[in-house]
Amino acid sequence: MEVRLDKYLWAVRVFKTRSDAAEAIRTGKVTVNGTAVKPSRTAKAGDTVAVRKQRVTYTYRILDLVSSRQPAKNVPDYCLDTTPQEELDKLVAPRETIFVLRDRGTGRPTKKERRELDGLMDGIFYEEE
Repeated sequence: MEVRLDKYLWAVRVFKTRSDAAEAIRTGKVTVNGTAVKPSRTAKAGDTVAVRKQRVTYTYRILDLVSSRQPAKNVPDYCLDTTPQEELDKLVAPRETIFVLRDRGTGRPTKKERRELDGLMDGIFYEEE
């Protein structure tokens, strides 16, 4: 049995649609055994697939091939999630919240205040990457 990689990733619920899977593969967000591939590549049992979604790189090992979309409870039969814990920790990274003290009743920020807030937020969020 041969299954395209984009169809396999859709079937084991890594992506919501097959076109999302194909687009991610085309844009280099998916690698198989460390190399970039095309959506039409055939998936093979034993392959290691790395999928980058936002800031986290998920790692999966293909256990068995499947071509039709599976219920969530059947996914562990076909795919093993081997994502390292430090990657999963990026999901629950402490979110720095900034609270700007404003006098009660002063209303919404003015355009100038909004620009100052945006500049402050950009400085925090873009330093990490």
